[in-house]
Amino acid sequence: MAETTVQDTNDRRTRDQILDVREDVEVAEGMIPEAVHIPMGDLNARLNELDRSRPVIVVCRSGNRSARVADALNTAGYTADTMTGGMTAWQRAGLPVR
Repeated sequence: MAETTVQDTNDRRTRDQILDVREDVEVAEGMIPEAVHIPMGDLNARLNELDRSRPVIVVCRSGNRSARVADALNTAGYTADTMTGGMTAWQRAGLPVR
C-alpha cells in the first residue's frame, strides 16, 4: 500500500477520490472539502459509491484505519493510497476543511 503526504493529497484532491473512513463524530470536526464520507464499518455495503477507474486516497484521524482500508481496496482492484498522518496532520498543516 502506498502512502501519500498531506501536501500530495491537497494537490490531488480535485482529480482523485478522497475517502474519509472516520466515524460521524470525527467528521463533525471537519473533513477535506472534496471527500466522500463512508465510515470504515459501512465500506463493504457502499463500495459502489467509489469509481474503480479513479485513484482513491483514504483518510482517517491518524492514518491507522486508512492504511487497513487502502490495503483492502487495493486487494479489491482499486488503486488506493493512505494519507500519512491523517486529518490530524491535515489540520495541523492549515489545509482547508469543511
